[in-house]
Amino acid sequence: WLLGLAAALLGALVVGALTWPARGQRRLVAWSAMSLAAVIGAIWGAASWETWLRWLHRVSVGRTEPVLGQDVGFYLFGLPFYDLLVAFLTVMALLALAANLLPTDVRLRHGRIERMASDGGSASGADGSGETGGDQSATDSGQGGRGAPGATPRAAAALLLALAAGQWLDRYHLLGSDWGAVHGAGWTDVHVRLPAYAVTAGVCLLLAIALLVPPARQWLGRLGARVARQPRPRPTTPLATAGVVVVSLWILALAILPRAVQWLRVEPNEISLEEPYIARNIAFTREAFGLDAVEERQFPARERFTEAMVDSNPSIFQNIRLWDWRALDAVYKQFQEIRLYYEFHDVDIDRYRLGGELREVMVSAREMELRNLPQQSQTFVNERFKYTHGHGMTMAKVNEFTPEGLPRLLIRDIPPVSEYPELEVTRPEIYYGELTRRYAVVNTEEPEFDYPRGEENAYVRYAGDGGVEMSGPWRRFVYGYKLGGTRLLLSSYPREGTRIMLRRQVRERLQHVAPFLAFESDPYVVLHEGRMHWIVDAYTRSDRYPYSEPFQAVENFGDGQMRPLQEGTGAELHGVNYLRNAVKAVVDAYDGSVRLYVFEPQDPLLQVWRDIFPDLFHDRADMPAGLQAHVRYPVGKLLVQGLVYAKYHMTDPAVFYNQEDLWVRATEKYYGSVQPVEPYYIIWEAPETDQPEFILMLPFTPKNRQVMIGWIAGMSDGENYGRFLAYKFPKERRVIGPQQVETKIDQDRHLSGQLTLWDQRGSRVIRGNVLAIPVAGSLIYVEPIYLQAETAAYPELRLVAVMSDDRLSYAETFADALAGLYGEGAAGPGPGTAPASLAEQIARAQAAFDAYLAALGEKRFADSSAALDDLAAALTELAATEAEGTAR
Repeated sequence: WLLGLAAALLGALVVGALTWPARGQRRLVAWSAMSLAAVIGAIWGAASWETWLRWLHRVSVGRTEPVLGQDVGFYLFGLPFYDLLVAFLTVMALLALAANLLPTDVRLRHGRIERMASDGGSASGADGSGETGGDQSATDSGQGGRGAPGATPRAAAALLLALAAGQWLDRYHLLGSDWGAVHGAGWTDVHVRLPAYAVTAGVCLLLAIALLVPPARQWLGRLGARVARQPRPRPTTPLATAGVVVVSLWILALAILPRAVQWLRVEPNEISLEEPYIARNIAFTREAFGLDAVEERQFPARERFTEAMVDSNPSIFQNIRLWDWRALDAVYKQFQEIRLYYEFHDVDIDRYRLGGELREVMVSAREMELRNLPQQSQTFVNERFKYTHGHGMTMAKVNEFTPEGLPRLLIRDIPPVSEYPELEVTRPEIYYGELTRRYAVVNTEEPEFDYPRGEENAYVRYAGDGGVEMSGPWRRFVYGYKLGGTRLLLSSYPREGTRIMLRRQVRERLQHVAPFLAFESDPYVVLHEGRMHWIVDAYTRSDRYPYSEPFQAVENFGDGQMRPLQEGTGAELHGVNYLRNAVKAVVDAYDGSVRLYVFEPQDPLLQVWRDIFPDLFHDRADMPAGLQAHVRYPVGKLLVQGLVYAKYHMTDPAVFYNQEDLWVRATEKYYGSVQPVEPYYIIWEAPETDQPEFILMLPFTPKNRQVMIGWIAGMSDGENYGRFLAYKFPKERRVIGPQQVETKIDQDRHLSGQLTLWDQRGSRVIRGNVLAIPVAGSLIYVEPIYLQAETAAYPELRLVAVMSDDRLSYAETFADALAGLYGEGAAGPGPGTAPASLAEQIARAQAAFDAYLAALGEKRFADSSAALDDLAAALTELAATEAEGTAR
């Protein structure tokens, strides 16, 4: 409000100074212009509060850009404010100029338009009689024909001064230019556009001075009249002359000349001329996305996978995720939602220390979804007073199954039952969550539904301090008017101590607390000391970092087609060229309390916001150790960093220019369709330590190839939190990628035949994520395969496929599948696989033929050749089976 008031006052003063003194009807125009300027200023100032405050509390970054010698902080905090101020003054000058040029002496008489002198002089008819005398008097007064004496030249000069300032600021915007080979100032920007902006700004400044000095203004008028072949200058001729000069110079110096130089001089010699600017772009982009701190290493991928690796890395193999989150979500919904009004929004992956061991788990909160109530039960009382909260959570280890193919639950049922004492849920109510989008009124005369209990229900009254007290008639009236109308106002349920809970959706709540932060789209639930909390990763970001390439939320998977990122996987960060995961937000699921913990105190953007709101943020050391144990490297950040690193791991300008070593995300067949691999969490042991670490990793392949080229990872535990690793494979060695694992499965005649057979018998085969797991100096792939009957609402694990190098093994359990990799022979059917029946052999032949046709249609000739070999083998086997049957 204060900023809006200040901008309103500034706008009124500027327009008043440029339109005053005024006489007669002109005074009404001046007051109207000042009033409009005040309204525009108020809106402008209030809407721009973030920019103003960042400038007032600006800090130095300590990094100087090489073109204009400014600290990066100038581009983050200063330049946006100066742009805003110059744009505001330009609008005010335009408004004042329009007010001065607006005719106020026009009226309709007897069907004719007449112009009356503003000072009460004689009228001049529509035929133009009397025009010369009016123009002469206006010229003598220096007002340009219509405004107060000297006002029009002042307004025009102010506009030219604002344009000059804008041109001068545009010099700094060249560090975000896209003219050259890369983002940032290139050769043409530095050698042509930079001086052109300076010249244009200087000319605008000189013209502004000329309009303010009467002899110079008269000279401009005579020059314009001579060019226009007018017998004598008109009152507006000096203004028109200045405008023509500015526009002509603008077109010549800022449009035609740079493009001609870029076309004729730079493009034929681009690599040699642009090389230093490419180097700057690489350096600044890596800094802006935190890639300058990457720990690059070589991963040999030479060791043969052995049983000894399993024995020496128990923490890795007892935490390999066999549950796909979609499959587990379906199981949770079927067995743990209990009632139709409960819903699991999604499944989160985390780790807990259980029995002294670090175990990876999959967690989901049981929230209240009022839309699931029967239509007749969706009443005002039920939605606001009765069904106010969800209840408890469900947790399972990532790799354990019952004999029926279902998860072994660590936390289950209502009230929550826990397998470990450290997982006891003492406060299971969820008043704030991902699905709670409506307000609720708690601790009222009407008890709240807590959970179903046999034939009856358990009820409770809220005992926390979440929400706002609804005390007194005035508050009841205001909340009734704003939220619930007469039903809330006249309800008899509110009493002493009643509270109303607003903004209960976690991300919406955080966005109101800190609208200047960008929040990860997927909050995850954490159990700490019996209470449930939501942790949300928050980003500081900017699109003003000099020379840094903006992040594009689209990617090329090697087929030449650009595809947008899926919502929630970094798509919301499109266009930023600076990113830090500076804050972890924690929201209590019971009382809605919000705490923001600082994890990157050196971030200049966060330093500014901490200075603006000193009581809003807390140091990382203030975060309870039990919550710190659950912070994760965010998926969105790793994906953004990975897609930028896929290009910017090339630090040699010549290699970068030619894009010789471009990476793309690996792909996999997931739920029946080929898609890029999403970042996934695993338990891993770094080579230099024997301590298990919770990391987020993402594999990459070269462009247009399916072999692995490397993988990146973000570490999450303890002092290692935030470390960014990049492992590269030897280029002279072939390392299979996730899509090749899928191809191997498709080409294995026994396994593909079995999957095809299952798919044809009223069931659906679901292939989960292919996880690449680095173990010592080897790499192992794991893919769970589920079977879901058409009449079932959830899938069951039926096979686990594992692969290392070119060896494939599969079985009904992970342990048996691993055992198939220990032997020396080629990959084959998993343990206990029976000889193929005639129907299975026919199914395999059909699958091979279908694979051949698909590969041939997509011009994947190597794959089509392999599929043809599989078809020949299947037909040979069929012929042998037929011959054997005939002999019998």
